Amino acid sequence: MQPFKLVEIKKIQAPNFVMSPVELKEYIDFDVKRIYFITDTTGKTGAHCHIVEEEFFIMIKGTCTMVIDKGNGIEEHAFVGPTSGVYIGNYVWHHFKDFSDDAVLLALSSTNYSPDRSDYIEDYDKYLEVRDSKLAELYGNE
Repeated sequence: MQPFKLVEIKKIQAPNFVMSPVELKEYIDFDVKRIYFITDTTGKTGAHCHIVEEEFFIMIKGTCTMVIDKGNGIEEHAFVGPTSGVYIGNYVWHHFKDFSDDAVLLALSSTNYSPDRSDYIEDYDKYLEVRDSKLAELYGNE
């Protein structure tokens, strides 16, 4: 699997509603252990990467900017609901910012929450020290 993948969620117009089915097997290859969502933001989320955890995010409503480093330096991507999704694998630096007032960001995680944060690298300079070797080890030359 790639360390980072933007996806477009399907949108089906039914007579009385719009449905956006997410067949997880099309986007992720991990078992979902935790689901959480982010709302009512007053700033950016914490910037970090995970050593073990993999995540799949869906912008359910509203907009935000996704900030990532998947081995090529910092990149920004517009994230627009309700059809934007992104897979973020191990050792991909990420955070979200510039949320619209109505934003709802859904996250599916491969791990349960651990309050000790031992799965996180939260210092970008420390991340850069291991980024290239870890991404090559985990994902090869994708």
